[in-house]
Amino acid sequence: MLLLKNALPFLVLITVYGCNCSESQSEQKISKAEGKNYYNEKAEVKYAKGFTIDYFSHYKIVNVIGTSGQAADTAKYLLLERGTARPEGFSKAQLIEIPVRSMAVMSSMHVGLLGFLGSENVLTGLANLQYVYSPEVIKMISSGKIAEIGRDQGLNEEKLIEMHPGLLMTMGSPGAKNHHYQTLEQAGIPVLTNSEWIENTPLARAEWVKVVAALLNKEKEVNTKFAEMEQEYSRIASLAAKVKDKPAIISGLNTKDAWFLPGGDSYMARFFKDAGADYHWNDVKTDASLPLNFEAVYPFALNADFWLNVGFDKNDTKKGILAMDSRYGDFKAFKSGKMYSYNNRVNERGSNDFFESGTVNPHIVLSDLIKILHPELLPDHQLVYYKQLR
Repeated sequence: MLLLKNALPFLVLITVYGCNCSESQSEQKISKAEGKNYYNEKAEVKYAKGFTIDYFSHYKIVNVIGTSGQAADTAKYLLLERGTARPEGFSKAQLIEIPVRSMAVMSSMHVGLLGFLGSENVLTGLANLQYVYSPEVIKMISSGKIAEIGRDQGLNEEKLIEMHPGLLMTMGSPGAKNHHYQTLEQAGIPVLTNSEWIENTPLARAEWVKVVAALLNKEKEVNTKFAEMEQEYSRIASLAAKVKDKPAIISGLNTKDAWFLPGGDSYMARFFKDAGADYHWNDVKTDASLPLNFEAVYPFALNADFWLNVGFDKNDTKKGILAMDSRYGDFKAFKSGKMYSYNNRVNERGSNDFFESGTVNPHIVLSDLIKILHPELLPDHQLVYYKQLR
């Protein structure tokens, strides 16, 4: 008993020393992690206007910029290497531990971003399990690896909190106050707003894949693949830029007393330009859709050589389009059969791959358009996203 009593202070000293030593070792690990440069390869933003990525030793700062471009309309995200100390000075930034191990998304376009990087495996939640094209993701859904997180046009917060993904990726603008995500943020689930839709060029919209690469620490992969895609897009666009005869085109359909046409500064209008098309509204300086009445469009549609983006349904036909409005039969393109739409890859679920993988494959979309308008430039190309209506 006396021996135990005399030994007690020594045991306490060992215990305290051991704890302090462990804490000291932990602090040393964090200190080393902070001093280590994790990012030998960085993603450079060349085209997109809606986000920036800044790299530091063990963390990244991603800013998602709203349509106003103002600081108040910008969301800041701190991407912190797992197991390292949070840096000072970013108290208002939303914390995301990287690499993200699990992700829930609100749009099939986000599935396309993951697919570009071969990272579908991190996907654990999807707003609607029906509207997805990726065969890989459909397999994951069938095996129960992906849960449905949407409910009544909103979110199933209870399900999300139960799943507790490393990140929820949503659609919209950071300028819209995301108060309806407060419950998730309080539960420790970060929410990142993807605003790729604000970009008005194909390469800029595709470049949002670099945000996903930053979340997954896949900068090396994205730099290689994006550069290849960028080079191919530029190559085929340069072919079309040399053509002297540009066929006149019309786009879309009249719906509910309005014919929505792409503004001259829009994403689709840029495709038309790069494909060597003569698009009448190309000089209208807006990236918004132009809501025109049928009578305003009719004179130009009447003599257009090609009619593009005619419909969404894979079963659309000339006969079906004519049944919507008999005046369509007056169009030169209707009579010649030069009617094409981006509905070649629509699965039995009704999901259109043009809006999924097409976003990150603008070079293929452009190749389709050039093949339609100037087939002699790409004689070996087979249409991927587009098809001719019969």
